[in-house]
Amino acid sequence: MTSIELPPIGIAGLGTYIPSSVLTGQEIAARADLPEFVVLDKMGIHEVHVAGPDDTVTAMASQAGLRALDMAGLDAKDVDLIVYHGSEYKDHIVWSAASKIQNLLGATNAAAFEMYALCAGAPIAYKAARDMMRLDPRLQNVLLVTASRENDLIDFSNGRTRFMFNFGAGGGAMLFQRRLDRNLVLESAMRTDGTLADTVVMTPAEEGVALLPSEMGTLHGRLDVQHADYMGERLGEVSLGRFVEVITEAIELSGYTLADLRFLGITHMKASFYREILGAVGLTPEQSVYLQDYGHIQSVDQALALELGLAQDKIKQGDLIVLAGAGTGYTWSATAFRWG
Repeated sequence: MTSIELPPIGIAGLGTYIPSSVLTGQEIAARADLPEFVVLDKMGIHEVHVAGPDDTVTAMASQAGLRALDMAGLDAKDVDLIVYHGSEYKDHIVWSAASKIQNLLGATNAAAFEMYALCAGAPIAYKAARDMMRLDPRLQNVLLVTASRENDLIDFSNGRTRFMFNFGAGGGAMLFQRRLDRNLVLESAMRTDGTLADTVVMTPAEEGVALLPSEMGTLHGRLDVQHADYMGERLGEVSLGRFVEVITEAIELSGYTLADLRFLGITHMKASFYREILGAVGLTPEQSVYLQDYGHIQSVDQALALELGLAQDKIKQGDLIVLAGAGTGYTWSATAFRWG
C-alpha cells in the first residue's frame, strides 16, 4: 500500500485588530465593587479594549484579515477559503459572518464558512484548516479569522460571572499556505467535559436594555452562570490536567516531547492559574505572554499572543511553540507549531 505524502502547511501571515478605547482595571473594580488589587493582581486585568459602534465582529475580523494578507504579500483574491471561528455574538443572529467578511475583504474567489467552539475555537480551527489543506490541492491559501466583543454581555454587578470580567474586544487572523515550509502548523489535541455544558448561558436582558447598536441586530441578553458551585468545583478538579494533556498530546503527536517546548500562547485567565500552567509544562513567564493589557478576547487570544510573542522577541527561529485555549462547554484545545 502506497503512503500519501502530505504537504506542509505554514503560517504565511498574521494580523490582529484591537480597538483603541479601553476599560481599565480600576474602572472594572469600581463597577464590580471589588478592591483594585483583586482585579489588577489576582484577576490579572490591567485593562481591556472595548469595541466602538462600528467595531462589529465582521469589521474587526476583516481588519485583522487585511493585516494577515499584507504580511503574506497576497491579494484578497488569492484566498481560496475563509473560515470564521469567532464569537456567535455577531452582527446578526442565525447569520453567516464568514460571508460578510468575504465581501468586506473582496475575497471573491474564496468560499466561506464558520466553525464554533467558543474560546477553544482557535486551535480546533487550525486543525480543521490544516487537515483540509493537506488533502485538497485546491486550498492553497486559507484565511482563518475571528473576532469578539462579548464584553458587551457582562454584568459587572453579577458576582457569578466574575471570571468573565476580563472579556475584551478585538479581531485576529492567520493566513495558512499549502506547501509553505516555514512556521509549520503541526498537530492538535482537544478534550471536552460535557458535564459543564449548561453552566454558562445567555439570559434575557432587562426589558428595554439593548446591548448592541440597533444596526448590529437584535440579540439582547447577558452571560450568566448556572450551577456555579458545581462549575467551580469541577474546573478545580480537571482544568489544569486538561490543559497539560492537550498541550502534551499536541507536542508528542508532532514528534517532540514537552521538554522541547519553548513558548506557550494561551487564553487570558487569572494570574495564579496562568503561572500554574506554565510551571506544569516546564516554562517560565519569559516563555509566554500574559494578556493583562488586553484581557480575554475569545479565540483572538492565540493570534494576539503569537503576535506579541514575536514582537517581544520571545519566539526564536526553530522554536517549538503551542497555542492553547479553553472554552465554556467545556473544551480544552492546543495546536503545536514549529516556528521559522
